[in-house]
Amino acid sequence: MRSRIAGVDEAGRGPLAGPVVAAAVILRPGRGIAGLADSKILSAQIRSELSVEIRRRALCFGIGWADPAEIDALNILHATFLAMRRAVLAMNPCPHRLLIDGNRLPRLEGLGVAVGARAIVGGDASEPAISAASILAKTARDQYMDQMDTVYPQYAFASHKGYATPEHRRRLAQHGPCRLHRRSFAPVMTLLSDDDAGDEWDPQLDAYWER
Repeated sequence: MRSRIAGVDEAGRGPLAGPVVAAAVILRPGRGIAGLADSKILSAQIRSELSVEIRRRALCFGIGWADPAEIDALNILHATFLAMRRAVLAMNPCPHRLLIDGNRLPRLEGLGVAVGARAIVGGDASEPAISAASILAKTARDQYMDQMDTVYPQYAFASHKGYATPEHRRRLAQHGPCRLHRRSFAPVMTLLSDDDAGDEWDPQLDAYWER
């Protein structure tokens, strides 16, 4: 039986707001998808078109999320690994082996089957399955931040997706953090009052999550 190899990548480690999102993709052998590349070098339109192709033509894929509260509780590295585990757990069939972009691996215990893994620096540019995962993770996260722009229009999330752009920093300073902001990140932490620090996650936002 041919081994099922999944590429795994994430989007959203650096922003001040929003989730970190990971995707895992198993491509069909011999049925390549033209144009796959690191999502960061592709336009939004090309990413969107490729995302549709990947979802339609891949053998299977999974998407996992870690929300801002989990990022603050675990730190961004371990929250990223949590999102990756959730992405792999969402796959059916389960992969036999993972190719993960970067230089570190998440814990692979408790996945239900024995799964091998290899970390590949720059894998999103060299391994088609990782490129596909980077595109799915990026488009899923961007779509979510676009939705959040309608919930929190004062932050203009649709324009910067939560990254620390000058515009985002200006609006953050003007309005203070909302529940999408990562409170453990220094630019947000400095704006928090004692009262803000005790706020809890708004359960009304749960409807926007695609676990």
